[in-house]
Amino acid sequence: MAPCPSTPGSRLPYRIGGTVLYLAQHPTTPRLIEQRGTSLSQATLLAPADGQTETPRRYRTGFRPDVEGLRAVAVGAVLLFHAAVPGFSGGYVGVDVFFVISGFLITGLLLGDIEKRGTFSLKDFYARRARRILPAAGVVLAATSVGAAFLLSPLRRQDVATDVITSALNVANWRFIGLQTDYLAEGRAQSPLLHFWSLAVEEQFYLVWAPLALVLVLVARKLRRSPLPILAVAIGAITAGSFAVSLYWTSTNLSLAYLSTPSRAWQFGAGALGALAVPHVARALRAGAAGRRQGYALGVAGAAAVLWSVYAYSADTPFPGTAALLPTLGTVAILLAGLAITPEHGPAGVARLLATAPARAVGRLSYAWYLWHWPVLVLWEAHFGEQHWPAKLALTLASGVPAWLTMRLVEGPIRLSPRVTAAPWRGLTVGLLAVLIPVTAGVVLDRSAGATAATAEGWKLRPSPQEARHDSPVANKTCMAREDTTTNGTCLFGDPASDTRVVLFGDSHALQWFPALEQIGRSHGWAVEVLGKSSCPVPVVAISIANQPKANESCVAWRNNTVDRILKGPKPKFIMVGTLMKKASVGKPYVDAWDDTLTRLAASGAPIVYLRDTPYPNKDVPECVSGIAPGSTACDFKHDPGVLPDAMADLIRDGKRPGVHLLDFTADLCPLERCPVVIGDLLVYHDQSHISATAARDYAPRMEAQLRAYGLA
Repeated sequence: MAPCPSTPGSRLPYRIGGTVLYLAQHPTTPRLIEQRGTSLSQATLLAPADGQTETPRRYRTGFRPDVEGLRAVAVGAVLLFHAAVPGFSGGYVGVDVFFVISGFLITGLLLGDIEKRGTFSLKDFYARRARRILPAAGVVLAATSVGAAFLLSPLRRQDVATDVITSALNVANWRFIGLQTDYLAEGRAQSPLLHFWSLAVEEQFYLVWAPLALVLVLVARKLRRSPLPILAVAIGAITAGSFAVSLYWTSTNLSLAYLSTPSRAWQFGAGALGALAVPHVARALRAGAAGRRQGYALGVAGAAAVLWSVYAYSADTPFPGTAALLPTLGTVAILLAGLAITPEHGPAGVARLLATAPARAVGRLSYAWYLWHWPVLVLWEAHFGEQHWPAKLALTLASGVPAWLTMRLVEGPIRLSPRVTAAPWRGLTVGLLAVLIPVTAGVVLDRSAGATAATAEGWKLRPSPQEARHDSPVANKTCMAREDTTTNGTCLFGDPASDTRVVLFGDSHALQWFPALEQIGRSHGWAVEVLGKSSCPVPVVAISIANQPKANESCVAWRNNTVDRILKGPKPKFIMVGTLMKKASVGKPYVDAWDDTLTRLAASGAPIVYLRDTPYPNKDVPECVSGIAPGSTACDFKHDPGVLPDAMADLIRDGKRPGVHLLDFTADLCPLERCPVVIGDLLVYHDQSHISATAARDYAPRMEAQLRAYGLA
């Protein structure tokens, strides 16, 4: 059905499902003259036929059913990734797809307002954001607070309370960065609100981008110039700068790279640049059959890029960095390819698939489903234990039920309410309430958890579960080489003028013993030098350190620099060295790597003391202990696999490495088939793997006795 030319008084075609209807074209505002069984919000503005004049409103492309379907791809990838379904190890790139869609659509709306009125209203912009984003998020945050109150231990409830408050205030990403959370790898007990980092990034981006765009528009008006080139330059600069930051932080600080706004803004910028290009791309893709073929190819290429990322990426992929280019540019390609539509054929290729009813249905549910799935998974596993992927998938699918209810009862009614949309202040008020309610819930959860935790500590542990979280060695906090450095600063404890110097060399599993060595050193008048770098195994065997790009290169350089520093300095009384055993503990490559390090250290002429790694609970011990009765052994863990094999320790114990002495506390920390996390009144661990500073000081006499047996104390 061919439309009439787009001149004043003519009609613009819309497609609704299989029905084409027309709008009367007024010189300023289109007017609906026919509607069959659906709302205008579900209508798709069709392109002018080949050879016809385009509507003057180039940036008002109307509702895009293919974009709604693309949201389904994004949320599906994330959900299947979090459910640990095989074949979706890179599903986390669904968040990147969301970022690009957001930059494309929101910037397109701003451009449409600018084109229509010469400017746009910040009040209207933020009122729309508040209506769209905050109510559903507030419901999930409040519900998570209630679920945490019933299902989590007191200490973890306190953590979640803080997560609720920071998520409601849209600063959750900085909360998790502060905790050095690795979104893709292991850490302490997962937050059920970890996924709110992406919402925080999005809101922070628009908190800056919208006012900046308005200032640029006003400057352009003052200069009597078109704002579009100025906006394009600004978006391009933001995108390029943010991408450079992303590359740097991906190599030096994973948490900052993955979760921060500066390192993610370029993906919104990529979508925004796509929005700026819409009129030019649409003109090219609608230029006859050749243009439509180009649109088809562009869509296929974009879809292939996104789907390949979902399948091929994993937790070991350096991300975001250059790897994020593939899903980001692929999403831009899909969005632009969807412009190749005609009244006769509608969407073509990938856009046609995305515009199908099932994809659109999931796309409409995508926001609420994204919000609900992770709290359901985490809270269930916190209470019932870790699940295999079929159970995770079932839980993820089940989370679609509260998501659908939220969409139908909260998200849709508020967003489209004539009463709420009548004035910007009403939308902003709704948004404020949607923030205040979960903040209040978080405060209540925190206070109730604190009271419960105080009651649970009837056995008077040293340190208490709350104190244990911060009971790590001072050397860990002040003496570790940063991720982006390969040398240590000066970190000397005890008597700096002492003629007797001992060296503690290694990662955090070596430095966890610093309180014991420092205590011994003070009693003997030693100077204790600390040379450490976190997540850098001293032998630097070629192992996979999850999602830390260039980690081995950085660790090799640090290890070499540190060994050279020890050799060039005064001869130490002894060198104490240790490392985390979880990543690689057996096999000839590991032993050879250790031998290389030990041989080089032996050139100093100093005895070497090898610290066997402590048993590995692999659970957040303070959090677990905070939720059990005094005297309970519910948080203890099995000797196997808690006590990790150590081929080098075995060789040293058997006397096969002369000049190297073994310090091994395994028999004290795990004497039986189960390893206790509480010994007497001592809480042994301060997280999922490191002993507490209090425990290290308690073991100082035993360490000194072993050193004395070797003639070193």
